[in-house]
Amino acid sequence: MALTIGIVGLPNVGKSTLFNALTKNNALAANYPFATIDPNTGVVNLPDERLDKLAPIVKTDKIVHATVSFVDIAGIVKGASKGEGLGNQFLANIREANAICEVTRVFKNPDIVRDDQTMAAGGKLVDPASDIDTINTELMLADLQTIDKALPRLAKDLRGGKIKQAYYDTVMQAKSLLEAGETIFHADAAGKIDKNDLYDLHLLSAKPFIYVFNVDDDQLHDEDLHQQMRDLVAPAPALFINADFEAQLNDPGLSAQDVKDMLDADGLTESGLDQLARVGFDTLGLQTFLTAGPKEVHAWTIHKGWTAPQAAGVIHTDFEKGFIKAEIVKYDDLIDLGSYEAVKEAGKVHLEGKDYVMQDGDIAEFKFNVSKGK
Repeated sequence: MALTIGIVGLPNVGKSTLFNALTKNNALAANYPFATIDPNTGVVNLPDERLDKLAPIVKTDKIVHATVSFVDIAGIVKGASKGEGLGNQFLANIREANAICEVTRVFKNPDIVRDDQTMAAGGKLVDPASDIDTINTELMLADLQTIDKALPRLAKDLRGGKIKQAYYDTVMQAKSLLEAGETIFHADAAGKIDKNDLYDLHLLSAKPFIYVFNVDDDQLHDEDLHQQMRDLVAPAPALFINADFEAQLNDPGLSAQDVKDMLDADGLTESGLDQLARVGFDTLGLQTFLTAGPKEVHAWTIHKGWTAPQAAGVIHTDFEKGFIKAEIVKYDDLIDLGSYEAVKEAGKVHLEGKDYVMQDGDIAEFKFNVSKGK
């Protein structure tokens, strides 16, 4: 199981700079529209200091992190849903993403190339609210096209009894909400519709949103500005990142101490990119459990609320089919006591059955019967 986040935004808001910092990639980041044509994809490790602390205890050098995939597409412009700037082609590249990271410009730079129509109409040089409205409108228009294309088939399926009236009515409700200018994500948060009922349509605006505001260095701690932006996008989470600074943090020539010193100098406890990966996991209701032994320390991604057999199935389907029990050790117990032997002597190894709900950071060893799983 992997988390995939699609990065969207207007041209020249720092998307590709952010992507490069995230993935230590070298995708073209230029001050002109459509510098990015083909989608850029990168996979990064989910930051988790627990793995580094477990490795010496179980005497292994191999660490396998949970991962997050990022897909950076070309800047979206007005009319993207109708093909402007090859928009439909680009939007298709994020249709399978689990969440959408919407990068919005707050930083000031008079040299940034802006949309000619916006500026000709007297638009502001920096206008986060207008930029967000442009992106969300294009996502909603694309969703309306998806629904309109699906409706003849759905009507036929309804007559043939292949779908229920309730499902058809939900699709029509979604259409009405979109036409009224409301994303399915925000409508779901307001209790107006259950976006899970529309999953098979893969609507773009139904995906969880994470807003990243690309700020100047002196705006990183401007709480008044941050609150204005949070109010603008609530209830979606909002992060404030200086993409240029994040790119500097990822200089391969820097040591871990250098990075810490740079963060400390800016009054930050973690990089914005670590924040984005963490918030992405939380937004989608994901967590990790761990396996730890001489072979490797491994973080596995599961949904919150999953049971031990479901977690075992992430490692191998036979583990779930033939599940017998799980030996669970709490991370803090192993760190405090220093070895599995000490944990066992202290009576802190928990034997759990099929109804056990996994907790974030559980260290698990699964017992299973292969013949039972067949």
